[in-house]
Amino acid sequence: MPATVPPIPVKSAEGTRLYLENGLSIIDGMSSWWTVAHGHRHPHLVEAACKQINQMPHVMFGGLTHQPAVELAEWLISRSPEGLDLVFYSDSGSVSVEVAMKMALQYQRGNGHPERHRLVTWRRGYHGDTQGPMSVCDPDNGMHSFWQGTLVKQIFAPAPPTDPSCDITAINRSGDKTESSDSSDAHSTLDDIDTYLGEFESYIDDTVAAVLVEPIVQGAGGMRFHHSALLTGLRRLCDKHDILLIVDEIATGFGRTGSLFACDLAAVTPDIMCIGKALTGGMMSFAATLTTRRIGTMISTPQGGGALMHGPTYMGNPLACAVARAAGDLIDNGYWRLAVPRIEQELRIGLAPLVDDPAVASLRAMGAIGVVETVRPIDMCSATQVAVESGVWLRPFGKLVYCMPPFTSSSEDITAICRAIRNIVDEST
Repeated sequence: MPATVPPIPVKSAEGTRLYLENGLSIIDGMSSWWTVAHGHRHPHLVEAACKQINQMPHVMFGGLTHQPAVELAEWLISRSPEGLDLVFYSDSGSVSVEVAMKMALQYQRGNGHPERHRLVTWRRGYHGDTQGPMSVCDPDNGMHSFWQGTLVKQIFAPAPPTDPSCDITAINRSGDKTESSDSSDAHSTLDDIDTYLGEFESYIDDTVAAVLVEPIVQGAGGMRFHHSALLTGLRRLCDKHDILLIVDEIATGFGRTGSLFACDLAAVTPDIMCIGKALTGGMMSFAATLTTRRIGTMISTPQGGGALMHGPTYMGNPLACAVARAAGDLIDNGYWRLAVPRIEQELRIGLAPLVDDPAVASLRAMGAIGVVETVRPIDMCSATQVAVESGVWLRPFGKLVYCMPPFTSSSEDITAICRAIRNIVDEST
């Protein structure tokens, strides 16, 4: 207040499109903040919601249980990395991170290490806006720097090195590569990762309970992509130091990177995993924190607190559970396994004309994520107007113009999204 850009009234949404009150329709290039993976008002999700709301929209989850919660938990356990056998429901991604942090601290107390009360993360990360998650967001470059001095003092390693294979700018500017040069680049990348992991380890001391990171993709902190070998290395470091690995898959989970979970790309099982956003296909806010039976058992001891010290009013909400389980059907359908690689390829092609634009610092794509990083910050008001006039909804921030389109986006949709991004960049020069 006042808003940087006056909000645009939306009347309805269907598939990949938002229908505005002024009669225009625009493509939702953001999946409404990365949630609407299967398009707006998907019939299967609407049907599940209507059925459940007529049966039981909500009941408390303290001392009671119900079939939608059980079925969803069973599905999540069967699809998540092997060993994650327990599910804790909450009402938003930020809260799922709060829960994960409590799990780690209670586990360490139960394990006889109350001195382990801090977390290590890397810079340029973002994990939510509530008190605990704010403490592990980038302390200098994020919007939570305002709260310095009021948050738990966590430990921040440098930002991870990026994955050059996702850099459209570097690939296009380098021209054709020989097989030997590709091999050399791969070795160079792995050497950089080993060096980085060595530095990261130096930040782990006797006060550390867990490492907390976004795997493969750093989202709102900078839309940066890193190599899966980094996650493999972090798993090794956590095992070496007997601390926990927490991954925030809120943005990456359910196919966004081309794999069901980003952890799958590294064949890594974390100790704790946070999920949300696309969990319900964008129908409503819902989240979960998954962990291992070993951690749950330790928390349940008297030393560990006896029970997890968290209890959201709407945890296990039957309506959200039923819709999330229906979204699981769409994941099991497998259509996204073909759609996401197609979208990635079309984003690479559609953004490539910006390679030599002097206003562009870098272009990158992974799965159904496309990013243009500009040399100077983007004017939000101007960019919004250009995007809408181009028939697309985008929400740039800082120097980043990015898109996360629904997996149901057609080739024509992706072409239009890329055109809108190019128009924004052209307008900014």
